[in-house]
Amino acid sequence: MVVSRGSKAGADQARLLRVGVVGAGIMGTNHGRVLAGLPGIEMVGIVDPLAEHRTRAEQHVGCKTFADLDALFAAGVDAAVIAAPTHLHHEVALTCIAKGIHVLVEKPVASTVEEGREIVAAAKAAGVTLMIGHVERFNPAVAAVKKAIAGEDILSIGITRVGPFPPRMSNVGVVIDLAVHDIDLIRWFTESDIVEVQPQLASAIAEREDIALLQFRTASGVLAHINTNWLTPFKARTVTVATRGKYVTGDLLTRQVTECFGFKTDGSYSMRHLPVGQDEPLRAELTAFLDAVRTGGVPAVTGEEGVASLEIAIQCLEAPKTKAATSAASAPRATPRKVVG
Repeated sequence: MVVSRGSKAGADQARLLRVGVVGAGIMGTNHGRVLAGLPGIEMVGIVDPLAEHRTRAEQHVGCKTFADLDALFAAGVDAAVIAAPTHLHHEVALTCIAKGIHVLVEKPVASTVEEGREIVAAAKAAGVTLMIGHVERFNPAVAAVKKAIAGEDILSIGITRVGPFPPRMSNVGVVIDLAVHDIDLIRWFTESDIVEVQPQLASAIAEREDIALLQFRTASGVLAHINTNWLTPFKARTVTVATRGKYVTGDLLTRQVTECFGFKTDGSYSMRHLPVGQDEPLRAELTAFLDAVRTGGVPAVTGEEGVASLEIAIQCLEAPKTKAATSAASAPRATPRKVVG
């Protein structure tokens, strides 16, 4: 049974939501695991064309699996989580939306900004919920940082997201895989668009960029930078936010958040550790999505926000190419030497 947003809102909130997952990779399997344990949810199944992926999903989630979307649709779903490879997001999302199915699309929303905008437009036209899976927003440490800087005059933001090279990655580099998380966080923390981009990219061991140092300026004047790579032998995820009245640091892995405040002219200041929740980010994200489906409210991460972050990430990738092309075009041509024979 497929139900659109406008169908008997009260009844929708009372009944079970039938949910499916598209993609049985690591992320899709995790979505399935969490969904299977949520109240008010019937986990219909997971779609993946690869038999080995379906077998793994059956073992880890204990739900049905399907080889194609049509089989999932035939089983009947109200909502779907799209965790397929990024280049399939556009096709799968549009197919689900056309059937009135609410969708959570894993980040990035699509391969291109144009495809992302088409997904957003289709969801609006169909009246279904579209949410983008920027799960880092639901990290309790990130939530604590966001709360600490609320109402503050933010001056700068620094984010580090580094780790070893992931064997599963093949078709994208660190900007799309990692930095897009932090581009979203910068926009969310500042509640402002990014208007200037200054990227430095390098490929040390991979075909695509595996080192990225990205600098930004928001419309509100905040300076921000992201340091990300696949060369660090251990994972590190840290956020620092400087405001006129505070300096807040957060470790997104250990979930420790510290606030420095009360700065005095003699260099002294006060410091305290902030309370941080223990929720599993993926569970919180899926709960927020399903709440939006039930109520018809605005999802926690809108399609427009997902497209905006993707657009900045693509600008980071394109800027060095544009600069190189411009430099080559403006370089003075060498004057041929006259040879006297």
